[in-house]
Parts: sequence; structure tokens; C-alpha cells
Amino acid sequence: MLEIKQRPRILIIDDDDQIRVLLLRLLGAQNDCTAVESAERALARMDAEKFDLIISDINMPGISGLELVPSILQKEADAVVIMVSGQQTIEYAIEALRVGAFDYITKPVDIDHIEAAVRRALAHHRLLEEKRRYEDHLEEMVRERTAELEYLAYHDRLTSLPNRTSFVDRFSTAMTSAKTNGHLAAVILISLDRFKNINDTLGHVAADQLLKHVAMRLQTLFHSEDIVARFEGAEFAVLLNRITLAETEAVCHSIRETFQKSFAVGNQEVYLTASIGISLSSDNTNGASTILQNAGAALHRAKTSGGNNYQFYTPDMNAASLKRLSLETSIRHAIDHEEFVTFYQPVVDLSSSEIVGMEALVRWQHPQLGLLAPIEFLDLAESTGLIVEISEGVMRAACLQTLRWQEQGRKELRIAVNVSARHFRKKDFVDRIVQIIADTGLNPRSLELELTESSIMENPEAATDILKELRRTGITIAIDDFGTGYSSMSYLKRFSVDTLKIDRSFVQGVATDAQDAAMVRAMVTLAHDLDLRVIAEGIETESEVSFLKRLGCDEGQGYLFLKPAPGDVIRNVMFPGIVDLPALKPIQRPLTT
Repeated sequence: MLEIKQRPRILIIDDDDQIRVLLLRLLGAQNDCTAVESAERALARMDAEKFDLIISDINMPGISGLELVPSILQKEADAVVIMVSGQQTIEYAIEALRVGAFDYITKPVDIDHIEAAVRRALAHHRLLEEKRRYEDHLEEMVRERTAELEYLAYHDRLTSLPNRTSFVDRFSTAMTSAKTNGHLAAVILISLDRFKNINDTLGHVAADQLLKHVAMRLQTLFHSEDIVARFEGAEFAVLLNRITLAETEAVCHSIRETFQKSFAVGNQEVYLTASIGISLSSDNTNGASTILQNAGAALHRAKTSGGNNYQFYTPDMNAASLKRLSLETSIRHAIDHEEFVTFYQPVVDLSSSEIVGMEALVRWQHPQLGLLAPIEFLDLAESTGLIVEISEGVMRAACLQTLRWQEQGRKELRIAVNVSARHFRKKDFVDRIVQIIADTGLNPRSLELELTESSIMENPEAATDILKELRRTGITIAIDDFGTGYSSMSYLKRFSVDTLKIDRSFVQGVATDAQDAAMVRAMVTLAHDLDLRVIAEGIETESEVSFLKRLGCDEGQGYLFLKPAPGDVIRNVMFPGIVDLPALKPIQRPLTT
């Protein structure tokens, strides 16, 4: 369909009939022209119609042209006015332009001059209209953006739920009402368990879609007066007003039940569990922020209890949280002040009694508490991410120490360093390890990285690529604490590993427990069939050594040989590097006749 182009509308104002007729004839062919004889009639027409151009005489009875221009511009800011006058003096032209006219034409009217002036004026009007449309568009964009920002200030962009700011505002109001009217309000914090694994496995797009599904499902559980909000990441919050303790507990059961149904993300079916923390307005009278903090402490207790459960706030939770915060601060301080030290435990060849390697183990030389074992701080370091800095510090120190021992004569000595799950998940993990090798100058073949089964199995596909890349550099890989995790026979074949370390819980029962003995025998046989080296951990008795030797276990470590110790202590047993134990002496076979 063809668009009909609207012709410009021109209003002609002149008390001279001949001028009006002349201008109508001259301009009417290409424009819609209207002519009036006075300024008063012109203003009346402009109240009913809109004109693109006004051509006005200056000297008219009543309101003059010079007096008319400001009134025109007040009615229509984008109006364009051409003044026409028999006065030839420059002063009139200046005065016309001063009051707002676009151009000034003298009488008698020159046809070419008037046509050119009209073309310029109409072109100027079009520019003004375009400028106005652009300004209006900008204003509309600003209004829309302002409204969007105001919305996002109180709502989550992904799920459109209220955000933390909105939740706290509404909760403060609910708290005031609860105190005034004597009823209970409850805050429920919900955190999706192991959501990062889902994010890493399915990708951010699928994870965002899953969060939307969770938000919609949670909303169906509550009344309109209740508030469901999304905080950061995979954490949601619910505000229940005018509720009892029993009703709150029933709500928690409903939340857990809703997660028992799977979520469909694309073609993938996903099951989720959630940790839930609850705080009631009766728990504390110090205000909304304190109750929210209490709910956070309860949520932390639910998470540390294994997830997939709910916990009501109790006063001891804050004490535990404060202790955790204090310990975390101390760990950061310890990293900055190099309080973490590296101990070493020998790895012994069970057939030759020779020390063939060391395992690097971290200890914390606390300025007040003395030497702390890893069990005192590693879990917190792992959960906060500080384990990465600690691990890399231990690895760097261990590589340097091993290089010194090699330069002193133990050229074949290797060093084993534990790698945490958090460290292994870092995107630049391989680059970090390669950089440490380059900085310390240790031969990559002298370094063995120990990983647990669970850290590898969190993301098997990614782990496969990482392990292959590490082994291409010459670094060897050991599976630590074998038997305590997945213990899958298939992944041993699938992953690029070199060593199997049998967990101490099996080793310590081999001499007394038939089942432990059978399991260790099976592990050793399996590992050798797959061409893997076998190291038994936690050896404490000579009977254990004797049994492991008969099985053909390659190497062992434990308190029987030496407890973990600093490098200067280890050096005393490093040379000549032989452990003298009766159980390590060659087994004497009876002579046959």
C-alpha cells in the first residue's frame, strides 16, 4: 500500500487582499494554504489547526506581526515564521528576527525570493520536527530505562522475583506489624545443593533456566501475602507473615516435597535437593537484619549437615558462625604471614626398603595454638577457596625441597602433592601447575599429583581432559584414598592415572580382618592388571608390611617408617635412604631338594 505524503500546511496572515491572493496562488500548488486577514483570526485558526509555516505581515490593525510571533511560538514551539513588510530598513528585519521569526521578506514580494524563503523555512521545520521526534524518543527511552532500573533495584533480573533489597524492606514492615499485633513472622532461606556442579555440567544457559523453574515452582507453594525472593546465586528466601511454628515446619516439608519432582531443562531431566534455614521473629528482638542473619546461620548448619534438610535457628549457631569467621580470618592472616609449613612423609619401596619418594603434607604453625594438623583447618579452607593458595604454596615449597635433595644425590626421588577438589576445578589449574614447575626448575616427571576419587568424578569429562594434559607434561597422577569413594573399576581404565593409593582404613585391617585382606588383595591385583603402581597408606605394624609384601604391593608409607616431619628432619633418613625393618628384609624361601 502506497503511503500518501502529506502536503505542508501554510498559514498566510495579511490585511492586504492582493498579497493574500498572490501568496495563495504562488504557494497553493504544492502546499495546503490558509489565508486570514488579521493576527486575531490567525490565533483562532491555530487553536484548531496545526501549520508547518506561518507567513505574516508586520503592520496590521490590532495585534501586529511582531506582537504575534511570541504568541505563535508559545502555542507551537516548532513553528517557523516568515515576516513580510513594506519597510526596507534593516532595523525591522533585526526586530523580526529578535522576536523569533525565521526570515524577513520585503514588499513588493519577489516571487523567486518568496519561493526560496518558503523552501528554506519548510526544510527548517522538517529539521525541527525530526529533532523533536528524536528528543521525544530519547525522553521515552530515558523513562523506560528509569522504570527498568527502578524495577531491577527491587527485582531479580532472571526470575523477576523480588531481590534481597526488596525482601529486607518488606520484612522490616512485617516485623513492625508482628511486634505491634503479637503474631509470628518467619524467614526461610533455601539454597540449592551442589548447584555449581549442575552449572559446570549443563552450562550457564541451562542453569539459568533451571533457576527460573525453581522460582516458578516455589511461587506455587505460597499465598499472595507471602513473599518469595531470589538472593544471590542459587539461594531463595521466603517471608511468611502471621504464621505458627507448626505451620512453618509444614511449609518446610512442602518445600522439600516439591524438590522430589524432577525439573526438565531442555532434553535433560534434573533432580535437585535443597538446604533450608529458618528463623522466627520470636528468635530475636533486634530487628529484621538479625533475624535474616539467624536464618543464614541455620542455613549454614543445614549445609554442613550434608544438605537436603532443614534447620531452625538456635542461639549456638551464631557462636559457631563467629568461630568459623574468626578461623577464616586467621587462615587469611596465616597465608599472608607464611604460617603454613610443609612436612614430608617417606614413601618406601617394599621390596628394596629404599625411600623412593615423599608425600608433601601441610601443617599450620599457629602463633598461639602451636602446630595444627590439617583436620583443624582444611575443610574451612576448601569451602572458602583459600585452599588454592595454601596448596600452591605447599607445592612450590615441596618442588624446591625435592630439587635440592636431587642435587644432593637422590636424583630419582619423586614428590607427591595432594590436590583439593576446589583447586582441581580451577579453569587455569593446569597452567598454574606448569608455572610452578617452571618457576622451581623441578623435572615434571618428579612430581606426582594426588587426587581423590570424588574430585575426579564431579565432572568426569572435564577431568579426563585435564589428566591427559597433565600427563603430557610428564607429571604422574595418583588416585588417593582408593576404596573410600566411587571405587569404580571402569574409571581406572578411562582416566589417565599412574598410581593407586589404598586407603589406610583397609591397610590397618589386613593382618586381622579377612574381608579387609580380601579387598586389598583385589585392589592390588586390579591395579597391577592395569599396569598401575600400588602404594599402601597408613602402615603401622610389621605384620601389615609382611602381608603387603606377599601380595606384591609396590610401595608403602606410614608411621611405622616415619611420621610426617619437616625437611631438615627428613634429610637425616634420606641418606643413605634405606629403612631398616625386619619385615622389609627379603622373604626367605625354604630350600627344595
